[in-house]
Amino acid sequence: MIMNVLGLVGWPAGWIALLGISAYTPNWAVWVFMPYFLYGFYRFFNQLTYFPRGLRMRRVLREYPWQILEEVPSGLGKYPGAHDDGMWFEFRNPADLDEKIPLVFIKHQRSYWWLRRLEGPRTKPERRAQIEPLWFAGDPRFLAVVAAPKRSGKAPRRLHLLYQRPVFDRRCAPETWGAGAADIERARRAGAPYSGNVPQLHA
Repeated sequence: MIMNVLGLVGWPAGWIALLGISAYTPNWAVWVFMPYFLYGFYRFFNQLTYFPRGLRMRRVLREYPWQILEEVPSGLGKYPGAHDDGMWFEFRNPADLDEKIPLVFIKHQRSYWWLRRLEGPRTKPERRAQIEPLWFAGDPRFLAVVAAPKRSGKAPRRLHLLYQRPVFDRRCAPETWGAGAADIERARRAGAPYSGNVPQLHA
């Protein structure tokens, strides 16, 4: 969050500084600065989109403690039976440990780093090792935050919010995965905006 605030301030500050410099340079210098102006404009608005996700992640982390999971299955293609197509992690159902639940990267913004490290035919072992063990906080039936370990192994990095599509899209068909009233209420406190007693969930 701090880095995003700094970026939100830093990119416009760079524009102002370059505009000031360009006032004392030949006209051709403006074209030299143009890549920064265009890229800085993109990055500024990209920083803005982080804050809603950052606040959602904060709510999840207030409700669910971190777990450190070893060898979590993942993939880059469509998960069998899932409605969404994209890269995914597979977790055990808290209500039935024999059942597997995928969490798909529904939104791919800020997920390129993960794309290069999830298990796939071209994934290099040293890249895959960068997300081992996986930091996980949440309930795979609803929403969760995943993160990679720092090199020191003492704190998470590259936090990313994952969720079942019906958590934020009520047009989807319901699927409970054995979630009880207490599970639903906890998910609400973590930011899942359910209005009824039955969660609307599916992969």
